[in-house]
Amino acid sequence: MMSEFMTRGTSAGPLTTGQTAEVGQHYMRFHLVPDTNAMLPVEQITEVLTIPIASVVPIPSMPAWVMGVYNWRGEIMWMVDLGQLIGLTPLHQQATSRSNYTVVVIRTSQQTPGDRQTDSQTGRKVLGLLVNRLEDMEWCNPDEIQSPPLSAVTPELVPFLRGYWLKSNHDILVVLDGNSIIARMPKTAN
Repeated sequence: MMSEFMTRGTSAGPLTTGQTAEVGQHYMRFHLVPDTNAMLPVEQITEVLTIPIASVVPIPSMPAWVMGVYNWRGEIMWMVDLGQLIGLTPLHQQATSRSNYTVVVIRTSQQTPGDRQTDSQTGRKVLGLLVNRLEDMEWCNPDEIQSPPLSAVTPELVPFLRGYWLKSNHDILVVLDGNSIIARMPKTAN
């Protein structure tokens, strides 16, 4: 019963005889820059935060996309400008005035021995991803995620890309992999 719920979502009614469960997965959709939508699997997301810009402490000698660290539940969490990481316009250069960051907190699917920055309750690695704007939840069949031609994506995006999803309304959503994002962080930012 629980597996049916997880596979079908909360809005689906009970199965009748002869029906099969719709295969799909929930994703969180967000903007990286005003014209670029992306999404991450919900099971890789711990929570979404809105935090004051001043609460992120910059760390010198880090890649430009590392915004700094934040005190998350009494632990230090690294904050990364996701758009800049994958080769898009950095948040500070976008034509919006903001006093807060929107942060998607992601975690690895499994505990990895030797991880230095972990959620103390689960032992999983965590990372804060700064995004331009949060949107909605999407329900997507993983079989509908397509591989883009490599010439259509920036080299910075390739390591984090699961593919793209072309919705029925012709919106194109970049599908990212949170585990790949965390795995590719420099050792000093783990």
